[in-house]
Amino acid sequence: MNVIRFTDLCAQGKAAGQRVFIRADLNVPQDDAGHITEDTRIRASVPCIQLALDAGAAVMVTSHLGRPTEGEFKPEDSLAPVAQRLGELLGHPYENGVPLVSNWVDGVDVKPGQVVLLENCRVNKGEKKNDEALARKLAALTDIYVNDAFGTAHRAEATTYGIAQFAKVAAAGPLLAAEMDAITKALAQPKRPLVAIVAGSKVSTKLTILKSLSANVDQLIVGGGIANTFMLAAGLSIGKSLAEPDLLDQAKAVIDAMRARGADVPIPVDVVTAKTFAADAPATVKAATDVADDDLILDIGPKTAAILAAQLREAGTIVWNGPVGVFEFDAFAGGTKAIAQAIAESSAFSIAGGGDTLAAIAKYGIEKQVGYISTGGGAFLEVLEGKTLPAFEILAKRAAG
Repeated sequence: MNVIRFTDLCAQGKAAGQRVFIRADLNVPQDDAGHITEDTRIRASVPCIQLALDAGAAVMVTSHLGRPTEGEFKPEDSLAPVAQRLGELLGHPYENGVPLVSNWVDGVDVKPGQVVLLENCRVNKGEKKNDEALARKLAALTDIYVNDAFGTAHRAEATTYGIAQFAKVAAAGPLLAAEMDAITKALAQPKRPLVAIVAGSKVSTKLTILKSLSANVDQLIVGGGIANTFMLAAGLSIGKSLAEPDLLDQAKAVIDAMRARGADVPIPVDVVTAKTFAADAPATVKAATDVADDDLILDIGPKTAAILAAQLREAGTIVWNGPVGVFEFDAFAGGTKAIAQAIAESSAFSIAGGGDTLAAIAKYGIEKQVGYISTGGGAFLEVLEGKTLPAFEILAKRAAG
């Protein structure tokens, strides 16, 4: 996808002395006392901000945080904790926090070489509905608009879409550009075989993803409750396991679509079962044909894990969204651990996304062995569905003139 890249503008000296408005994704989790509990998104935003500062730009950064009510600012909606952490990461002269600006829509005072953080953008009336009057006001604040928030790229809001329509220049920040490049490499121009792992509790929430991928991938590995529905579709008994019997026709259609292309949806040959859903429930490995009426399937079995791991090690490209079992319970983590280790050992380009997937990557310590870890949850899923994200669309339009 052809977009203007902010890194190129800086390299060409075009950001010097310019007012740069960066839409970052600083929506981080906090505890009840308002302390940040996980700062990955803030750390991921620093390179773009530092790039702008080093280029001599006057830098404005904003983000949403939580789910504020438009037009009604409350203390818990404030980006103050983010301003503090961002300042610590940027260092001198911001050790005590980046200046935080409220009521900023009508004007911002910032000089070249300085950065300010603009208070929670979702408090502004018209933000979520991409109000044109608001978007034009935002565009008037800046010479260069930079979208570096992949986590919100699937939303057409005033700070993610409208401002890009009306700003003098609209560019992709380094984080957003990296996501674009990784997605293109994995889905548009993959090295084959292309293997996708799609797991989760319900087929219904990922049905469009499964259908979209079934037209493109060489192997579609399903896990979790989704795998149980596919096992039912293959004529196997799944006991009292989580599944969606009303979607058997849809699952069969995916299997048939794959088979027609000479591709495959591997069905588990063995599973790990329990009688109750609990961390201390005794785990029993069974052949997929031997599941009892009162069994819960909570993981793929070791034979299935070994088969899938061997296929992953031979892949050219791997897309991973979702653990294949209840990996939070150690007795039912073997399948996800085997998948994670196989991805780590594979020479394939791998891209992973989704909250549970990131938790599994962290649990098994394979961050450095995954080709690209996506920062966006909903945005990543919509890309897998084959959708063009609004943020990508408007940046490509602006680049095309």
